Amino acid sequence: MNTQATPESNATPKRRGGRARLAGSVIAIAVMAALGGLAWYLTHPAGGAGGAGGPPGMAGGPGGPGGPGGPGGGGGPGGRRGGPATTVGVATAEKADVPVSLDALGTVTSAATTTVRVQVSGILRQVLFKEGQMVKAGQVLAEIDPRQFEMALLQASGQRQRDEAQLENAKLTLERYRTLLGQDSIARQDVDTQAALVKQLQGTVMTDRAAEGLARLNLGYTKVTAPISGRVGLRGVDVGNLVNSGDAAGIAVITQLSPIDVTFTIPQDQAPDVLARANEGAALPAIAFDRTRSTALAEGKFAALDNQVDTQTGTVKAKARFANDKTTLFPSQFVNLRLELRTIKDAVMVPVTALRHGASGDFVYVLNADRTVSLRPVTRGQATADKVQMKTGLQAGEQVITEGADRLKDGARVVLAGDKPGAGAGGAGGRHGGRRAGGAGAGGAGAGAGGGGGAGPGEGAGGPGAGPGAVQGQGAGMGAGAAAGAGASTGAGASAAASGWSGAHRPPRGSGQ
Repeated sequence: MNTQATPESNATPKRRGGRARLAGSVIAIAVMAALGGLAWYLTHPAGGAGGAGGPPGMAGGPGGPGGPGGPGGGGGPGGRRGGPATTVGVATAEKADVPVSLDALGTVTSAATTTVRVQVSGILRQVLFKEGQMVKAGQVLAEIDPRQFEMALLQASGQRQRDEAQLENAKLTLERYRTLLGQDSIARQDVDTQAALVKQLQGTVMTDRAAEGLARLNLGYTKVTAPISGRVGLRGVDVGNLVNSGDAAGIAVITQLSPIDVTFTIPQDQAPDVLARANEGAALPAIAFDRTRSTALAEGKFAALDNQVDTQTGTVKAKARFANDKTTLFPSQFVNLRLELRTIKDAVMVPVTALRHGASGDFVYVLNADRTVSLRPVTRGQATADKVQMKTGLQAGEQVITEGADRLKDGARVVLAGDKPGAGAGGAGGRHGGRRAGGAGAGGAGAGAGGGGGAGPGEGAGGPGAGPGAVQGQGAGMGAGAAAGAGASTGAGASAAASGWSGAHRPPRGSGQ
């Protein structure tokens, strides 16, 4: 049986196909809106503000859940509009005695260094020291063969004794001549000649005594002694070698280690301060540190200041002396020297990290009682390794920001590391409170858009978006509002799609037809 289709039956599938395409378009727009809302939520995790109050019937309008005064109203102190509270570290300004010191690079120099050389030539017969040994002044270090010098001493002694005997004979003869002259039995010329002979022999005897003393001295030089106390270096000659006073290397080198000096330089601008303290008779303590400044090697005192400035470096040489009882300082050693000039009593000190630098000068952030910070200009003074003096602008006992100050400005709210969650965040303006408030505001915006966009059943379909939107957070609420706005011109179908993405109950199938 053949049935002929009517025009009404042919138009029905086309009309249904058009509605399906329109519904698919609305669903696609709602999906895109939901994705956009989710992206906004992820990029604004601290946003606690709902939509600002808009015109009536729009999302966030007056009286709606997202308007002013509603759950998603204007952001609190911790919301996006007021900025989140910054977690910071604090320290308390304290009074302390600050030493004013001068740091310089120094070189350890021996107070005395001597090259031990022989004073007579001969064969080295004995070496009586060990390399690196500590010796005292006068201690015998080596011995030269003394036999030739002993013979020279005997010879000089014999010459002296012979001349002394001649002198005694000349003196006796002179006495006889004077007796005869008194008896007028001899010429005066003979008496005068004999007197001159006595004086001549006296000079000869004196020369002999000097020669004898020189021979005895040379004999003593065969024992080489230490001229100073200190440490003996490596031996320069071995036993059996012929040594003489012209040897440049000598037998050994002795370096005095106690006391010992450190030579350093100070800037010419600070030389008057050092000289003034020295002229006052103050004993300026000096501390020698190792290369890494981690270990104090020895303690001493300032000794002397040079009398002229080095024009090439603009510095003045100075010297500090150390007892060096433990021999921790070694000649030619590189050290870091700290010279203490004076001590500042009861100085206000803060950590170095609390001091900030700006265009108008130095400043610090001071913590107030209401968990806000105030920018305080200060004047810095002396500084140590980890603290700096505040001359003006800060009192002892005040708390300053030491960590997290890069993100602060005057009047900003802060949270201390030891505070409980939510302290200083302004009630519901905290991180978690802001998220929930934002979710409620976004859900309210979805409800308002659904109600204004659709008529009749669509109004009821958009309404439930307020409830689930407040629970699901910003992403669901924002998606619901956008979907409802996009489908407002299409009636209940758009509102149904919007309320479905916002988590509301799906409306009846025929509500939009």
